[in-house]
Amino acid sequence: MEKSLKSVASNYGLYLGAILAVVSILTYAVNLGLFTEVWFGLTLMAIIIVMGIIAVAKVKQAQNGFASFKEAFTGFFITIIIGIAISTLVYFLIFNVIDTDAALVLKEKTIEKTVNILEGLNTPNEVIAKSVEQIESQNQFGIANILKSLAINIVIYSIIGLIVAAAMKRTKPDSQ
Repeated sequence: MEKSLKSVASNYGLYLGAILAVVSILTYAVNLGLFTEVWFGLTLMAIIIVMGIIAVAKVKQAQNGFASFKEAFTGFFITIIIGIAISTLVYFLIFNVIDTDAALVLKEKTIEKTVNILEGLNTPNEVIAKSVEQIESQNQFGIANILKSLAINIVIYSIIGLIVAAAMKRTKPDSQ
């Protein structure tokens, strides 16, 4: 059954990675500005969580409706790790290999969005200037920042995975 768990979770991780890769490529091709929209990020987050939940449900189904907390979390975690790793690789390739100019355009769009948000919150001009300076000084698409973002995502989705696993676990009556 352990092989079944890993197989199911790996397959759903590949599906998730493919979905996120296609969305990233289409967003890059159609409108780079979408990468800076909060609703876009929340939509991607929802897709990731739903795919993780589906993977846990499929793991349970493959095990006759039962999955321990560990099995449920493992199914969620493997799915998420594979999916966001593929997405991160595609993101890195787009902005560091295929079109480095797009990274500069996206940085400018990020600065515009940040300034608009901060001005809307009546933030003092010196704070806005400091924020813009910080964004300009960073290479948000450098390998270090991409890996840092990947690590943060893994932590966030792991916490969500713990909650999902607790909600979806179902142990066999004889193994309690």
